[in-house]
Amino acid sequence: MARQSASRAKSSASNAKKSTQGAKKAAPKFSKEQIQKFYYDMLLIRRFEEKAGQIYGMGLIGGFCHLYIGQEAVVVGMKSAITDDDAVITSYRDHGHMLACGMDPKGVMAELTGREGGYSKGKGGSMHMFSKEANFYGGHGIVGACVPLGTGLAFSQKYQGSKDITLCYMGDGTVNQGQVYESFNMAELWNLPVVYVIENNEYAMGTSVKRSSAQTELYKRGDSFNVPGEQVDGMDVFAVAAAGKKAVDYVRAGKGPYILEMKTYRYRGHSMSDPAKYRSKEEVNKKRAEHDPIDHLRQTMLDDKINTEDELKEIDREIKAIIADAVEFAQNSPEPQPEELYTDVLA
Repeated sequence: MARQSASRAKSSASNAKKSTQGAKKAAPKFSKEQIQKFYYDMLLIRRFEEKAGQIYGMGLIGGFCHLYIGQEAVVVGMKSAITDDDAVITSYRDHGHMLACGMDPKGVMAELTGREGGYSKGKGGSMHMFSKEANFYGGHGIVGACVPLGTGLAFSQKYQGSKDITLCYMGDGTVNQGQVYESFNMAELWNLPVVYVIENNEYAMGTSVKRSSAQTELYKRGDSFNVPGEQVDGMDVFAVAAAGKKAVDYVRAGKGPYILEMKTYRYRGHSMSDPAKYRSKEEVNKKRAEHDPIDHLRQTMLDDKINTEDELKEIDREIKAIIADAVEFAQNSPEPQPEELYTDVLA
């Protein structure tokens, strides 16, 4: 009976979804220091990804490369809601998640370029980087693979009696995968401490959500498992941080999993090899002009006199210098030795 009552309560919570507008209204006030960190972290990701795209075009990055430009508010806002001891796992559009978790841009850039100084010793590339020290568990190249793995991380946390939680990110293309729903079911049955973050950038690999999903309100995908969900403006770092805190508090209190659908948008193609002809330039330009998370936060900081124009320019110069150092480190780091092929292999 207790379990049935809990399920009914969670079902009621699931039905009381908050819209994007509601999340904004509920957003708490943030300190000057928090706002400045939001700006710094988002700009660091933006400049890193711009440089990654540039050196990919120069032939210095091989294999796949999926850029996060436009989606920075999601990972930065969510990171503010967790502790350094919480686990993070995602799919292959992952550079922003690494940087938000505190991984060194030098190590990330070196891995992108296949160098020994990279986080996976040059053997993983863009999609397969990990840092146990930062509690970042990948970077996974198979669509949907991160969801059962993230659920497993949460199971481990609960099994060991930890108060830590897992943030499990996925894209809108992932949510039509079967293992996602097996994971939702298990997480709810066992009250696992996991927040599933759906980064809905509208196009998956190149097909509109409207053409590929019968239910386009992706935060409702947990309804049949009594997993509550909420839709959030993923281009507004304040809305993300507020919704993230609410979801994390719910999960950390032992109430089970929670789903956040972040309505966001990527400005580049699915990967560097994607010309993105499935949408118009006018659509992309309009989205960027009206909803860019960094530009809007920058204007807020100027309007509220948190920083001056010159101070923000200095922050940009500082970040560009960090990215330049990362590229130099990557270029000077040697390629892995042939014998490295036989290390880190589980037989």
